[in-house]
Amino acid sequence: MTRVLAPLVRGSTFLRGVYLLLGGVIALPYVLLTVVFVSMLTSDDVPKSATWLLVLVAAVIAVTPAFLPGTRAVEIAAARGLLGVHLPDPTGPADRETALRGALWFGLHLAFGALVGLALFSALPMALVFVFQWFAGGSISRTGLPFPSWHPAGLTAAGIVLLVLLGYAVAGLGALAAQIAPTLLGPSPAERIAALEARAGQLVERTRLARELHDSVGHALTVTTLQAAAAQRALHDPEFVRRALTVIEETGRAAMDDLDHVLGLLRAAERVDRPAPQRTLADVDRVVADVSGGGLRVALTREGPLSTVPAALSREGYRIVQEALTNAVRHAGPVPVTVHIAVADRSLRIEVANPVTRDGPDDPSGRGLAGMRERVDVLGGRMTAGRADGRFTVAVRLPTGGS
Repeated sequence: MTRVLAPLVRGSTFLRGVYLLLGGVIALPYVLLTVVFVSMLTSDDVPKSATWLLVLVAAVIAVTPAFLPGTRAVEIAAARGLLGVHLPDPTGPADRETALRGALWFGLHLAFGALVGLALFSALPMALVFVFQWFAGGSISRTGLPFPSWHPAGLTAAGIVLLVLLGYAVAGLGALAAQIAPTLLGPSPAERIAALEARAGQLVERTRLARELHDSVGHALTVTTLQAAAAQRALHDPEFVRRALTVIEETGRAAMDDLDHVLGLLRAAERVDRPAPQRTLADVDRVVADVSGGGLRVALTREGPLSTVPAALSREGYRIVQEALTNAVRHAGPVPVTVHIAVADRSLRIEVANPVTRDGPDDPSGRGLAGMRERVDVLGGRMTAGRADGRFTVAVRLPTGGS
């Protein structure tokens, strides 16, 4: 019994009924115009030719709203909020097929709304009179009502049944509208492609941000561990300990800035006003200083005009050097590392090499190397990484597009 009566008390039924009634309200002017024109066409006092001309003009005006882009957008918003169906917002102008589907839905909305409005303004008052005449003790006049000879109990039962049927009719039409809406108001193929492209762009951006977060935080943790270990070994040298603690503080602060910015971007509803930390190859000395203070000996050489490297390329080059030094610290320990950065032959070349001191992991599928490879692939460059002659070398070449 509860399942049978559920549609009558379900909140979605009332919301869908409101949606259908909105269609009835919009259909009311159409109904009034139809009545007026029918009376004019059946009257002998009105010229038929002028009436038909007015009918033609009125028909064009009446049909136009169904094909307006704004009408489809409003219908989608209303169907999403009141019918409870998932419909994406329209993007760009609709093609012919989508416009026709939207116009058909507009017509069905008006037709369903007219039916619900007619039922509410005719059957509902009658049903209420049937029900309440029993409690009025027969004082309500039955003149003009159906079944005037029925017993009051029978009329009350008929009123209750009529109310229940009216509720089921509204629930059924609302459910039917909810089933049809995705088909007629759903996105066109072009809109689906645009939505997929936007979603793919969001996923790519989130992947990029995750990579940035991995590189920044991973480097910070590596430098912090390296500096802390070096400071512990040099407790007899207060100045060295002070420098190590300063590096730890500055590295942690920079990592927190990166973390705060990336998390802000990952929250789609949050607006980020603060610009992202932008470090380029001009800041590579800072990375070298961070790892050198912990025992790693880094020999940095530059060649060519690094200032001419495009900003985006310079930022990615900085991250590549940072990750390569981080990997050297993790897998080789305090060893001499050479970093060579050169701009020549319309390309940016980066080479980071260190001795292999133990059987550490050098699998190219590791997260650090994988992140570098992703950066290089996006920029259309080439990268090699592996052991040779007792050294592990990461070599990257990125096109600069310069002359």
